[in-house]
Amino acid sequence: MSQFDSVAVFKKANVYFDGKCVSHTVQLADGTKKSVGVILPATLTFNTGVAEIMETVSGACRYRIKGEDWQSCGAGQSFKVPGNSSFDIEVSGEPYHYVCHFA
Repeated sequence: MSQFDSVAVFKKANVYFDGKCVSHTVQLADGTKKSVGVILPATLTFNTGVAEIMETVSGACRYRIKGEDWQSCGAGQSFKVPGNSSFDIEVSGEPYHYVCHFA
């Protein structure tokens, strides 16, 4: 799907790692929340509270879920991160555009 219909967009941006990652929270009509954002070239570590699915909209990244090996993810692909865990993400070249689906 290329868009979300009937959503509320939280105006205040979520800014992480000195602006290397910026996202906005969207809330669907059923109350489900997602974040839509961009990661600039960097290697960052994120901690998760709940399980997440990182959907790649454009760009590419390498990621490593805690305790696993590095893998690659490109446009149209996604990866799952368990809750109460962490993952490293490496973006080089063009910015990485994503949608984070919270479980």
